[in-house]
Amino acid sequence: MIAGMDISTGRELGDFLRSRRARIQPQEVGLPGHGRRRVPVLRREEVAQLAGVSVDYYIRLEQGRGPSVSDAVLDAIGRVLRLDDTEQDYLRTVARPTTRRPSATRGTPAAGRAPQRVRPGLRLLLDTIDKAPAFVLGRRMDVLAWNDLGDALVGFSQMAPEDRNMPRQVFLNPQARELYPDWPAVAAETVAHLRLDAGNHPQDGQLATLVGELSLKSDDFRRLWADHQVKEKTYGAKRMMHPVAGELTMPYEALTVTGVPDQMLVVYTPEPGSQTEERLKLLASWAATPAG
Repeated sequence: MIAGMDISTGRELGDFLRSRRARIQPQEVGLPGHGRRRVPVLRREEVAQLAGVSVDYYIRLEQGRGPSVSDAVLDAIGRVLRLDDTEQDYLRTVARPTTRRPSATRGTPAAGRAPQRVRPGLRLLLDTIDKAPAFVLGRRMDVLAWNDLGDALVGFSQMAPEDRNMPRQVFLNPQARELYPDWPAVAAETVAHLRLDAGNHPQDGQLATLVGELSLKSDDFRRLWADHQVKEKTYGAKRMMHPVAGELTMPYEALTVTGVPDQMLVVYTPEPGSQTEERLKLLASWAATPAG
């Protein structure tokens, strides 16, 4: 198992708390930042004091060997470490792994191997979206289905099945830095969302394999994974430099599929009347023209 993937061992909890503590300066929480300090960031003793728990208790949490933790304690630690809502939810997930929602990918040697399926109604919905690129993301950010314009934009149908995965495309595809002019931001967002998936499915063997592969082949992925950032993929915008359509500014919405919480429908929503909308129309026309 890749280091940090087996969240049930408590290692992820300790790594996450230390990474969040390392970004807090003492003066941010009302403590003096000068004087004789061995470290410039918040100390474990200070987190414990501000959260209202014993130093020994908090140290055991960072060592991944703490007892069952109450919501009140986790909320207090979250306030001290200035966690946002997503980070706070993640803290609860890794602090109390036995309370996570059931998953078909936990607890067996075949964890994560069950095929992901997109229900027929969702595929029909994709086909009705003809003015915007759209696709369905599943576990590990695998791309499970797409519409014609989404294919024209990213080229999913031209990829080998094992390459239809957003982290693999972002970090291992040589063209990714050309496709995404803001590649560093896209890369960070991708890793932060992948770590959320890891928190919910710590025993997923395929996810561990993916993280291991990306860590070996990409220094950027390895660095970002070690940062322990977590972020939901709900909405935002990406700039893309398409070889046919040119530069596109692509707002997007990511909607959780009802009844299948591990799947998301991602739809790019260009501004009406914008240059991006016009260029997407040209891309759709180009894609619909028979070759030759």
